[in-house]
Amino acid sequence: MTNPRIVVTGKIPEPGVEVLNTIGEVWAWTDDEPIPHDIRDERLATADAAVTLLTDTVDEAFLDAAPQLKIVANVAVGYNNIDVGLCQARGVTVTNTPGVLTDATADLAMGLLLMVTRRLGEGERLIRSETPWKWGMFMMLGTGLQGRQLGIIGMGGIGQALAQRARAFGMQIVYHNRSAVAPDIEAALDARRCNLDELLATSDVVSLNCPYSEETHHLIDAYALSAMRNDAVLVNTARGPIVDEGALVEALSNGEIGAVALDVFEHEPKVHPGLLGLDNAVLVPHLGSATVETRTAMATLAARNVVGFFGGSGPATPVT
Repeated sequence: MTNPRIVVTGKIPEPGVEVLNTIGEVWAWTDDEPIPHDIRDERLATADAAVTLLTDTVDEAFLDAAPQLKIVANVAVGYNNIDVGLCQARGVTVTNTPGVLTDATADLAMGLLLMVTRRLGEGERLIRSETPWKWGMFMMLGTGLQGRQLGIIGMGGIGQALAQRARAFGMQIVYHNRSAVAPDIEAALDARRCNLDELLATSDVVSLNCPYSEETHHLIDAYALSAMRNDAVLVNTARGPIVDEGALVEALSNGEIGAVALDVFEHEPKVHPGLLGLDNAVLVPHLGSATVETRTAMATLAARNVVGFFGGSGPATPVT
């Protein structure tokens, strides 16, 4: 197809737009605020391709507004914001951007783990509040990572990258995944696969790195939290609804688990109010892929998926 009409529904790094400009007529929303639905639908009416962000809901209303749409290129590794089945039923290809955000997200997960175990957030709040303090042998004692067990739920690219980083800190690795990773990867990471119950019961740190789906919705619920050690740390850099935030607040408040570090939230951007006053909760606003290099790579990959689709080679990373 020559000169397809491409709608970019959210602000993306300019290199992505430049790639799109090489093959078609591009209209891109350039405001930091979400695109109003009336403007979006007006543009989608004649669109052959849509480049979307994870804040866009690609549902029946979205597709009804875009009768000639052929591809949705999501600028995210996750695609729970897209009704993939409905897209497939209407002949619309869906793509995502895996791989390019692996290191950035693993870096952030490791950073969150250090923040929560060394109580860095608490320390910064103390300084910024101008609360009087002085050094003492028992002031704000945290815990080290050496010799601790990290349980990774979801041993894909990000989970493996996190395991590499944790090994450098002297941690032991167990993981829960639908299938075992390749033996050479297990050996390199000195990682052992186990069932979810064992992982929860024995890990000092539990990290969520699995995709969000119906099967993983509230995977970490009141039962799972009660199965964890009362000094365990939970880290979530995957998707918010994997954790039942109401149950999490109860578990943190009652001492069922030791602490939590969250980059994502169940009803994002809203955060459960019960989390806000807890010193054993580290909270950051979905920064997993938030580096200049990574966001640029994501936008460029999404654009190249569109180029490949219309150029005949096919998208590099289709959702199957």
